[in-house]
Amino acid sequence: MPGPNAITVEATITAPIAIVWGSWTSPEHIKQWCSASDDWEVPYADNDVRPGGKFKTTMAAKDRSFQFDFEGVYSRVEPETLIEYAMPDGREVSVRFDATSDGVRVVETFDPETQNPIEMQQAGWQAILDHFKRYTESL
Repeated sequence: MPGPNAITVEATITAPIAIVWGSWTSPEHIKQWCSASDDWEVPYADNDVRPGGKFKTTMAAKDRSFQFDFEGVYSRVEPETLIEYAMPDGREVSVRFDATSDGVRVVETFDPETQNPIEMQQAGWQAILDHFKRYTESL
């Protein structure tokens, strides 16, 4: 579980839980939504959604000026309800999927890193979650 200084972002996706879960966990879908802006893309995604399973998503600037791998190991997976994982630097993330009358509320809580301002990290993760919402609602 993320620590006491964790950051939370959230969005409600107007789609059935099965669609939301599939969009979040399928590498082919991840390649379509896992970027904060339109000048980035995801050329590679792999995801083994189970406790002990690993994921890796390569995020790249479309102009090829920069890229990095976002990766982690799952510690807890409750299908269509909860995902918890740790990144290689030890930071932890929790993602809850709550079915509501308005759709699926996705609440992502993560330990911040120390190199960038908290506001910048929150804005970046929220932008990715907002991209996920737009993409998933279009399915």
